[in-house]
Amino acid sequence: MKYRPSRRTRRLAIGAAVVVALAGMNGPALFGFASERYHQYKINQPEYKARNGHWDVVDVPRAYRINTIHAALLHTGKVLLVAGSGNNAANFRAKSFRSVLWDPRRNTFKDIPTPKDLFCSGHTQLPDGNLLVAGGTQRYEKLGGDVKKAGGLMIVYNEDPDAPRTFPAGTLFTGRQNGKTFVSKDPVLVPRAKKTVDRVTGKVKVTHSESRVYVEALRQGRSYSTGSQDNYRIHGLTGEDARNFYGIAQKLSFDKKDFQGIKDAYEFDPVAERYLRVDPMNEARWYPTLTTLEDGRVLSVSGLDDIGQVVPGKNEIFDPRTKKWSYLPGRRFFPTYPALFLTDRGRVFYTGSNAGYGPDNVGRVPGIWDLKTNRFQVVPGISDPKILETSMSVLLPPAQQQRYMVLGGGGVGEDPKATAKTRIVDLHAPTPRYKDGPDLYAKARYPSSVILPDDTVLTTNGSGDYRGRGDSNVLAAELYDPKAGTARPVADPLVGRNYHSGALLLPDGRVMTFGSDSLYADKDNTKPGTFQQEIDLYTPPYLFRDSRPKLTATGTAGTGTAGTGTETARSGTGTATGPRTVRLGGKVTYTYTPGGGAAPAQPGREPNPKPAKMRLIRPSSFTHVTNIEQRSIALGFTTSKNGRVTITLPKDPSLVPPGWYMVNAVDDRGTPSEAVWLKVPVADVTGP
Repeated sequence: MKYRPSRRTRRLAIGAAVVVALAGMNGPALFGFASERYHQYKINQPEYKARNGHWDVVDVPRAYRINTIHAALLHTGKVLLVAGSGNNAANFRAKSFRSVLWDPRRNTFKDIPTPKDLFCSGHTQLPDGNLLVAGGTQRYEKLGGDVKKAGGLMIVYNEDPDAPRTFPAGTLFTGRQNGKTFVSKDPVLVPRAKKTVDRVTGKVKVTHSESRVYVEALRQGRSYSTGSQDNYRIHGLTGEDARNFYGIAQKLSFDKKDFQGIKDAYEFDPVAERYLRVDPMNEARWYPTLTTLEDGRVLSVSGLDDIGQVVPGKNEIFDPRTKKWSYLPGRRFFPTYPALFLTDRGRVFYTGSNAGYGPDNVGRVPGIWDLKTNRFQVVPGISDPKILETSMSVLLPPAQQQRYMVLGGGGVGEDPKATAKTRIVDLHAPTPRYKDGPDLYAKARYPSSVILPDDTVLTTNGSGDYRGRGDSNVLAAELYDPKAGTARPVADPLVGRNYHSGALLLPDGRVMTFGSDSLYADKDNTKPGTFQQEIDLYTPPYLFRDSRPKLTATGTAGTGTAGTGTETARSGTGTATGPRTVRLGGKVTYTYTPGGGAAPAQPGREPNPKPAKMRLIRPSSFTHVTNIEQRSIALGFTTSKNGRVTITLPKDPSLVPPGWYMVNAVDDRGTPSEAVWLKVPVADVTGP
């Protein structure tokens, strides 16, 4: 008799067939779900964290989610997040400028009134702990097809040696030949002309002065553009004034209009938690670099000016004592956001890294710049020299060795090229020359690198193409060991980060990452990207050990300490008392408590009661792949039987520029303590 399955068997078989069919149709989704579940399981295992670290998302209330372009760690332990208009033209038109103060320890947030559009400004730490923020956005760029009114540069002349003159925004200029009228968009001050007398003949010679201002046609339309140079009369002037003051402009057209900078400068006070206006710069700057020098003054370099051109080598110095700016005597041109590090004898090292605007054949060669003489010593040998834009530069720890690393990079402008190369140079070599280091995890523009207290360097993210085009964000991270010269992969970051992203070290030893401004949201480059407002925290492997050492201020200071009293630390790492101002060459004593899991000094004995090393770390100030603040300095130290450790600061102000620093004790397993804050006052040095 032929076998016939029962009705129940047939139902089970049909059900199984349906399940198999559905599994076949949804196999990739099921596999992806299972893979993700396994990935989450794997990265949360203690062994994995101890080897690779771990990433977490910061819980940011919706009201405080901003397009973070700039971030700086303050000596209060809080982080200033700055968006300005956040690369959002609608915010700019609405004058909606944002800054948020974040306390990582308590995860609290506070809105900070922001007086100007500080989007694409420069910033650096000052000796008193304030953050200098200079430059920003005067006007957003317009592509050729979006320009509705002809416009461009008007040079305003003054031939009167007796009086300067300010022309307000809205001043009208009419061409003497073309008859077309243009209006200034900003006020412009024209200095008095220069008058000299020939000592022999007694003849008086007057040399005109000049200033620049951006002008636009009064009306839209191609008929209002000009094609050649013309002399322009200034409305409202008569008699001698009309002869002494006039404008000259070349072509005023519908060409693309780049971003334009501002001269405004502010100090952010971390204790009062507000911006304080200081004197404006002499030059408007958008995308400038600010570098703190050995005497506490600040060098301001490059940027787009108030008409959208790269500042032509006119660099200036801010004096925090007078709150005023002055020009350097010589000129030197750099592309925007150049990586300029303070190095030996007060000189400045340009690594070749930069982030944005400028010709591809001017100011892009690495070298050592002597500000006193304006001499520039080229440092040769860098590989992939044509794709250094959007590379990251780091002063490798410890800073005494003066070894610098340049990581990744891309072609000029929107060039799609990128590189995975790292390049290392030792400035203490008899003839400094770049040599290649180990390749990065991928070809990457915009990687972010952070010096950790254990002397390793975390590098994370980036993209393989301009602003992540073609879905090219890199989800990878690595730790580089400068002593061994090797790098190893660690936990992958949670989100892609490219343009307008960054990372910095927190006092507790974790790393925050922020920002990303993808041009597109899909691989085919058809959907506009959105700004990544998520903030993530990376916990390095050294924080997944049994315990960590502890460093506590004791109130004892030795030779070189400034001040006589004690003060309560507002460091975000707990309350500590003791002297917090120590001069170069001075000493200060802390109590060191080893972690319970520290390696024993000898088998069978208690954990090593002494730290393996002490580090002095300058707080970071990061924007646009540029963080020239961060440096980790090795400290000499002695220990005593009662758990005291006394550190000695180096004497070189070029190695330790004035300002606030984090002090970390690191045990012999490489586990750092939480930071204790220390202030280094200005040394007695003479600058340019």
